[in-house]
Amino acid sequence: MEIDSAITALGALAQATRLDVFRLLVRHEPDGMAAGDIARQLDVPQNTMSAHLGILARAGLVRSERRSRSIIYRADLDGLRALTLFLVKDCCAGNAALCAPLVAELTPCC
Repeated sequence: MEIDSAITALGALAQATRLDVFRLLVRHEPDGMAAGDIARQLDVPQNTMSAHLGILARAGLVRSERRSRSIIYRADLDGLRALTLFLVKDCCAGNAALCAPLVAELTPCC
């Protein structure tokens, strides 16, 4: 990941509703959720939710697919992985022992 992509992703998550959306979609992996269901669950107007989902998609943090008449959104775990690796790439100056707790915390979720 390049620095501009990381800034875009971090900027997308630096807003409360978008962070809530992303965390909700991570909880609903791998099935994802329809845009309307996300809006209802977070009590956000659908047009506003559409704008938030667009920002997250352009940042590489969510993906969408059409299923029948619904658009299903899913967290892009590859995008999350790339962002996380970018942030910790040079962690602890290469001292694996210092990074082990961080790696251990990240491993169970995936």
